[in-house]
Amino acid sequence: MSINVNEITDAVAEMCMEANFILGDDIIESYHQALEREDSPVAQEILERLIENAEIAKEEKMPICQDTGMTVVFVELGQDAEIEGGDLTEAINKGVSKGYKDGYLRKSVVDGPLERENTGDNTPAVIHTEIVPGDKLKLTVAPKGFGSENMSQIKMLKPADGVEGVKDFVVQTVKEAGPNPCPPVVVGVGIGGTFEKAAFLAKKSLLRPVGEASEEENIADLETELLEKVNELNIGPQGFGGKTTALAVNVETYPTHIAGLPVAVNINCHVTRHKERTLG
Repeated sequence: MSINVNEITDAVAEMCMEANFILGDDIIESYHQALEREDSPVAQEILERLIENAEIAKEEKMPICQDTGMTVVFVELGQDAEIEGGDLTEAINKGVSKGYKDGYLRKSVVDGPLERENTGDNTPAVIHTEIVPGDKLKLTVAPKGFGSENMSQIKMLKPADGVEGVKDFVVQTVKEAGPNPCPPVVVGVGIGGTFEKAAFLAKKSLLRPVGEASEEENIADLETELLEKVNELNIGPQGFGGKTTALAVNVETYPTHIAGLPVAVNINCHVTRHKERTLG
């Protein structure tokens, strides 16, 4: 199956705008569920404002949040697919540039972490590519704001630390973050692999819909326990206290070395955004 780079550019541009304008139904539903649980009038009012804000953004085609994020793109490229007319990475970045310009989204990317000169079009994107069976191209655009990204952590635990060490690290990371990542948050956790694999797993776990548990029973149980522990912190919506510090804790795992237990925690704010599209 041939896929032209112009299709890719157009799809990415549209998803950049849609992700920043239209919050997923799973997140909206989780707001309503949290609203029913909350006793605090302040927490209830904040959740009502979050729901209202999402409705206005969708209706008016305005960003849900002023931080429209650094664009993270997950690519699943079918091994039998053929990209024609140009370069895949260039096509994705052209789409990001077009989407952020056409959508009047804030450009937040600097060309060097030390020089700090704004690139002017929110490129380059951070692109993760996997080769998969088939002849399709699946693209997932996930803008990531840095109020929450800056609160994320990774730690190389010892195998002897075990699951209790993992729990302690995840809860402590959210506790230290406090109100900074604009809760209620979604907590992505990656366990296993190597240093960079754990971070990737934590990031990718944020794509899983809120309310969808891991397919592995023991990991699903861990997610439930971690969510309870995090919500017992009483940080609450926007840090004003309450029962809803997190909407979900999503855990992904991977085999690791006998001598290691890498754990990464990637926190996402109440605006956990992503859109996906399959081409071909």
